[in-house]
Amino acid sequence: MKIKNIQTWIYSLSFLAVVSCKPTIDTPELSKGSADFSKYIAVGNSLTAGYADNGLYLEGQKVAYPNLIAAQMKAVGGGNFTSPFFTDAQSDGSGYVKLTGFNADGTPIVTPVADKLAYRSQQPLLLTKHTEEVQNLGIPGMRLDLGYAAPTFSGANMYFERLLNSNQVDNTTYFDFIQNRNHTFFSFWLGNNDILGWATAGGDAGTDPTKQRTDKTQFAQLYTAFITSLTSKGQKGAVATIPDVTSVPFFNTKTVALINAGLKANPQTANLPGIFINALNPSTNTYQARLATAEDLIILTFDTGVIGSGPGYGLDQNLPIENKYVLDKEEVRIAKDYVTSYNNSIKQIAEAKGLALVDTYTILNDIKSGKDYDGIHVSSSYITGNAFSLDGVHLTPIGNAVIANEFIKAINAKYSSTIPPVNVANYSGVKFP
Repeated sequence: MKIKNIQTWIYSLSFLAVVSCKPTIDTPELSKGSADFSKYIAVGNSLTAGYADNGLYLEGQKVAYPNLIAAQMKAVGGGNFTSPFFTDAQSDGSGYVKLTGFNADGTPIVTPVADKLAYRSQQPLLLTKHTEEVQNLGIPGMRLDLGYAAPTFSGANMYFERLLNSNQVDNTTYFDFIQNRNHTFFSFWLGNNDILGWATAGGDAGTDPTKQRTDKTQFAQLYTAFITSLTSKGQKGAVATIPDVTSVPFFNTKTVALINAGLKANPQTANLPGIFINALNPSTNTYQARLATAEDLIILTFDTGVIGSGPGYGLDQNLPIENKYVLDKEEVRIAKDYVTSYNNSIKQIAEAKGLALVDTYTILNDIKSGKDYDGIHVSSSYITGNAFSLDGVHLTPIGNAVIANEFIKAINAKYSSTIPPVNVANYSGVKFP
């Protein structure tokens, strides 16, 4: 009997010991901190709109990073957040591309999707109107310069035109469009296209206003004007830096090394020195043919199959690859210089206005070499990297989730709020066939 009692006593002590040592998980109390998220608006370009896979379509719109942020804000007093979604009947929107297979050499087969388009006119090309109030104000192709001082851009840009009534078209700047929203909080990721358009054109801007480099001083002035307007009633917000344009797959997939390796593997071209490009000579500020190096970036949309076609295109210094297909070493230096200047201005303005700062420049450069988020490996590798969609510039759902969390992290740190993060593992990368 004593033995039984002792055993019972020992068991009881053991049970109490286990219970008393049970770990506890400290969950921070949800709080809005010093911010007011009751009416959040998102100002920006294609990244803000949810553009992906070379088009704006419903599935991409739904996972745009501001939509993900707004959903998390509801836990700390955030209100309704609406976007100019395409309808289910026109869910393909402007049209986009999807991965449908791979060629024998491993190159991807990318096919246009155009079953449920949202066009109301083909000549001129115009999308179905959506003029109800929205909080996601992202416009693909929007720039600081054209957004501030070019009212006719509202008619020239079909993504902007669809959000305006007939009286506003050709008479409204983007700066005008974002006014009087009665917002309490904002995110601002604008300015990428003020250098990206020039870079993706291989530095060959011509007279296209959407591909010019915005003057550095003008950039700072325009950025200040936008932020001053958005904070005119004491509103708080978060702004993001400009990514390193050379960090995206658009410039890092069809590398010079990969092309030269293909030449070496072909007996007919094995003894050639490499490919020739038309590159900017900084000494003369003119374009001249020279052999490409690893520092020269071939753009994703260049058809490498034309190399050697005709009388040796790309293989002869008299027939170099045109500069519009290459961001050469000197142009890379110029692009980086502009991005650095733009970001210095953004950081100074954010500090002066007391805003949260999201350093997407650093974030996307970190992703370039690979990083894990919620058990998902994310890098800037084309197709397999999970971060970037098939156009090599815009984000996948996973990429949007990562950026949403970076905004949330910066907002929480600045305003002592506790917006819960997004679970990156709930989202997808490029969809395989």
